[in-house]
Amino acid sequence: MMHFPTIDMGRTGERIVALRKARGLSVRDIQAFFGFETPQAIYKWQHGTALPTVDNLVALAVFLQVPVDELLVVSGREPNSGDEDRDNAPGDGGQMGRKLSA
Repeated sequence: MMHFPTIDMGRTGERIVALRKARGLSVRDIQAFFGFETPQAIYKWQHGTALPTVDNLVALAVFLQVPVDELLVVSGREPNSGDEDRDNAPGDGGQMGRKLSA
């Protein structure tokens, strides 16, 4: 049976902090990029108490120069663990894009 994926908000927040720091950016830099009046939303993202909206998630990924899936920690899996590459590899026997049964 397939495990239903969930986003680990706390670890996703930690990932956002790590990526921000790795690029030498401050919370204020992200705040300015988004045009937010206050940095509260960014602190909530980093503390894992809230997630960015889908639009803001895409914008944050662009700003941090990473794919969206590198920002998110899903079901305790680390991104780019190789599972995605195997699932979507060329020559997958036509399985890529097939619908999953319920």
